[in-house]
Parts: sequence; C-alpha cells; structure tokens
Amino acid sequence: MNLEPNSINLTSLLISNCILIIIAVSTFAYLTNLNKIKNKKEYQNLVDINKDIIEAKERYDIVAKATSDTIWDWHIEDDIMIWNKGIQGVFGYNKKEIEKSSKWWFERIHPEDSLKMSVRLYSFLDFVKDRWQDEYRFRCADGTYKHVIDRGFLLKDKDGKIIRMIGAIQDVSKEKEEEQRLRLLETVITNTKVAIVITNIELNESQFPKIWYVNPAFTDITGYESEELISNDFSILFGKNSDLIQLDLLINSIKEYRECSIETICYKKDGSNFWISLSMIPVNDKEGKHSHWISIQRDITIEKEKIKEREQLIKELTKNNNDLKQFSYITSHNLRAPLSNLTGLLNLIEDIPIENEDLKEIIDGFANSTYMLNETINDLVKVIIIKDNPSIKKEKILIKDVFESVFNQLSFLINNHKPILKIDLEETYVLNSNKSYLESIFLNLMTNSLKYKSSKRQLKITVSSKIEDDEIVIVFSDNGIGIDMERNKNKIFGLYQRFHNLPDSKGLGLYLVKSQIEAMDGTISVESEVDKGTTFIIKFKNK
Repeated sequence: MNLEPNSINLTSLLISNCILIIIAVSTFAYLTNLNKIKNKKEYQNLVDINKDIIEAKERYDIVAKATSDTIWDWHIEDDIMIWNKGIQGVFGYNKKEIEKSSKWWFERIHPEDSLKMSVRLYSFLDFVKDRWQDEYRFRCADGTYKHVIDRGFLLKDKDGKIIRMIGAIQDVSKEKEEEQRLRLLETVITNTKVAIVITNIELNESQFPKIWYVNPAFTDITGYESEELISNDFSILFGKNSDLIQLDLLINSIKEYRECSIETICYKKDGSNFWISLSMIPVNDKEGKHSHWISIQRDITIEKEKIKEREQLIKELTKNNNDLKQFSYITSHNLRAPLSNLTGLLNLIEDIPIENEDLKEIIDGFANSTYMLNETINDLVKVIIIKDNPSIKKEKILIKDVFESVFNQLSFLINNHKPILKIDLEETYVLNSNKSYLESIFLNLMTNSLKYKSSKRQLKITVSSKIEDDEIVIVFSDNGIGIDMERNKNKIFGLYQRFHNLPDSKGLGLYLVKSQIEAMDGTISVESEVDKGTTFIIKFKNK
C-alpha cells in the first residue's frame, strides 16, 4: 500500500507528540515524587524541631521549679517583660497584677535599693557586658520585702545589637536572715565581757580538747593572745592551786560529752591567779554528731572575795550576837536576884524611922535609883522576850475583838480624857498573828494618843482597817501634839527615844510596837506634824 506524503508526516507528528507527552508525564511524576520526598523530610524536620521546642520548654519549666527562681525575659527595645510562674509562687502576685513593662519591675524594688540598682543595671548595659548581678529587696504582693539576688544575661542580634535580657531572681531572704543572725552573734561574742572559747573535740595529751577560737574577752582576762592558744588547750590555765577535784569533774564530763560547770583557781600569762567559773557545752552538727565544745568563762575573783568577806562578817556578827545574847541574859536574869534583894531591903527600911536627914536623903536616892534600875531591867526583859522568841504562837485574830479588849482595859483613862473616837474596824482578821502582841500594839498606841493629846483641842482618835491587794492595813491616827519629823524621822522607833519632856515618857513604847509588828512579819510607818497629830500605818500580809 502506498501512503500519501501528508499522511506520513501526520503520523510522525502524532508519534512525536505522544513521546513528548509520555516524557512530560514521566518527568512530572518524577518531580512530584521528589517534592513529596522533600516535603516529607521538611515535615519530619518541623516535627523534630517542635518536639525539641516542647522538650526545651519542659526542661525550662522543670529547672525553674527545681531552682525556685523567678525567670524574667526583657525585650529591651519594646520594653516588654515576661515573667515565669515564680513571680506568683515566690512573691505572691496573680496574673492580673503583673504588668509587662520594666517600670512594674523597678517600682517594686525597695526605695533604699532602687537608685543603686538602677545605676548598676544601666551602667552594665552601657558597658555591654554579658553578665549582670545585683542584690536588692523586692516587694511582694502583701507589701513585705524579700532579699533577692538577680542575675541577668544579654542576647544580641547578628550585628551585636542588644535585643533582650534574660534573668533569674533568687529569693535569699532566709540566707540574709541567717547572715544577719550570725553577724549579730559574732558581734555579741566579740564584744561581750564574758570569755568564750570554742574547741575541737580532739583531745591533747592533757585530755583537754584543742582550742579553735577565743574571743577578745578571754585575752583580756588571761593575758594570752589568740595565736598563743590556738591548737593549745585549757591546761595552760591551771596550776598548783587549781582544784583537782573540779578538774577531774571537767575531764570526765568531756570524755562523756556531758555539759559541765566548775569553779577553780586559774593562772594568767603573767603568773597571777584568779578565780574562774568555767562551763563546757557540747555542740552537735546537723547530723547530730558531736563536733565542738563551747566554753563560757567568767572571772569571779571579786565575787569570791565578797563571799569570803561576807562569810567572815557573818561569823563575826554571829559571835557578837551570841555575846550580846549572853550579856542580855546576864543582865535580865542574873541581876534579877540581887535587885529583888535590894528592893526587899528598901521595903524593910521604909518601916524604920530615920532621924538623920542626910542618911534619909541618901536612902531615898538609893531607893529611887533602885526603882529606876528595876524599871530598866523590866523593859529589857520585855525587849528580850520579843527579840529572842521566834516561835511565838500565831493564830487568826479578829482585829475588832482585840481592840475592844484594849478599849476595856483603858476605859478609866478614856473616861477621864473623853476623846472623840471614830472606830471603823470591819470583820477583818489578821492571819498568823499573836494576840498578846496585837493587844500590846493597840495598848501602846492608845496610851500614847491619850498621853500626848493637845491642850488646845479635844482629842480625836480614829482607828480603821481595810484590805488592799494582799495586805491588811490598820490606820491609827490622832490630833495630838505630833512629832517633829524633820528632826526625829530616823529616831521614831528607836529604843529610849523621847520626843516630848513628859515625866512618864520613857521612849520604849514605839520601840516595842515596831518590834512586835516585825515579829509578826508586818511593817509600820508614821506620818506626823507638830501640833496637828500623828498617824501610824500598820500592814500585815493577808495570807
């Protein structure tokens, strides 16, 4: 078969086109496949990057939680600050309170630290160093401040321009408090007048621990400098007059890690001795293991001398007191018999007529002196009975009853003087009292008021009692001639102290009153003014 030339060309063209189409499709399919492979790799790469970012963020959150630090990220150009959750957990701010500007940060820095911190921060930015650190106080949401250490790091772009600063704020309040406490303790140890010595637990040949630290007071007391004592021990202080029993007690306590206190004689660097009170206190470390000893030492030389002087004084006073008691006994008892004999002889002489006037005058003078001596002995016996009778009978006494008894005993005198009486004695009891003493007290005060009444006005006597806090207070006052307190304030209750020249005034009554009140553990005070009257205030404990 013969084909036309046009048909041949058309067929060739068709074949060519088909080949081209096949090649194009194959190429497209190849390219598409290549693109799929590339996209798949890129996708996987993005997945890996995202996974890394998630893991990095998780690590960041975990690290932030582990360190308890507050992380901040400051985009300097835009002045945007981003805080992590530490700003809430550590400082107590909620999300609504936190603003995204550096101003919010600076406003919460303590006013005393703000200027210093700002200057240091911007100086750091100007010098473009990589790392920054400062300490300041940061205000919490509740208004309190925490001590913090803030550390920052700069981030720069490819041109070296600063774009961000990332930092971490660490709460160091507890460390600051501990630092201040230790500084305070150091100040106390350094400045105290008490010697403080810290030792290791390692014992020297002398069986005492090695000295690790001594404060200045120890040097002041002993004369030894610190460097002379370090690695030495306490044996350097002891000598021939030190108390060996006390030292054995100290050594045994150290061996058994027990607290111990001793007093003994020690020796200074110059050889002079002194008394010391030494206490050893064991100190344990955090694990409870014995690590050190703290020794507190005081120079008690003056105290020891005072104790010795006091003991000597007590010894002398006791001896003198016994001598006085013996003298009082001799005076009050041994003179009784011859005095009674003299009084009896004088009574016999009264019945014998004496014509010689000189002899009669001598005998009268002798009788008068004997009477006065007898009165003095009687007074002395009264005083001795009170002073030398610590075991007086004590009982619960109704004040009103005692006063009525005294009133009846003095009814004759009261009727003669007719005083105005104002008695305000409630049902008040005096506990642990002696009835005869209380009667004697009222008797003396009443007779004094009657005896020393004013001739210018009618006598007025007021007696009252009341309870104040834990005391029973008895007030006895009159409007008599009074006492000049400026001249006689310290003599009121003295033995044989007289303030008025009345013939029957001996100066014994108030002395007995005070002695009897003190024997019942009470007190008495007096207020008086000349020509206006006198008030005695008596107090007994109401228990």
